[in-house]
Amino acid sequence: MIDKLSNALQFQQQALALRQQRQEALAGNIANADTPNYKARDFDFAAELKRATAHQGGPVKLAATHAGHMQLNSSATAVDMQYRTPAQNRLDGNTVDMDMERTQFLNNSLRYQADIQFLDDKITGLRKAMQPEQ
Repeated sequence: MIDKLSNALQFQQQALALRQQRQEALAGNIANADTPNYKARDFDFAAELKRATAHQGGPVKLAATHAGHMQLNSSATAVDMQYRTPAQNRLDGNTVDMDMERTQFLNNSLRYQADIQFLDDKITGLRKAMQPEQ
């Protein structure tokens, strides 16, 4: 029974974990907007979600390159971070476009909130389904 509940919520769990990672990447870009030679980074959310949910054994594991590395107990996934191509080059070598970063940050925030609402609705539906009829 617990496995079925876990499987029912796994997609939303993966989506929220990836949204959080993207939010951190975008926040890092915004925080380094004035850092010389900083290269803005991001990842393709749809491709990473598809890759993360394609694994039947649960969340994608972080890569351990040494036997002494510890695994995280969260649903964190190792994403393929990519450098963003700037629309216009700056003299200091920084590739952060603040307008685009703010837009992406807001978009990701709204989608994170929507994912939380979907998860809440799913949990409410599952709770109603488990309650006996009165």
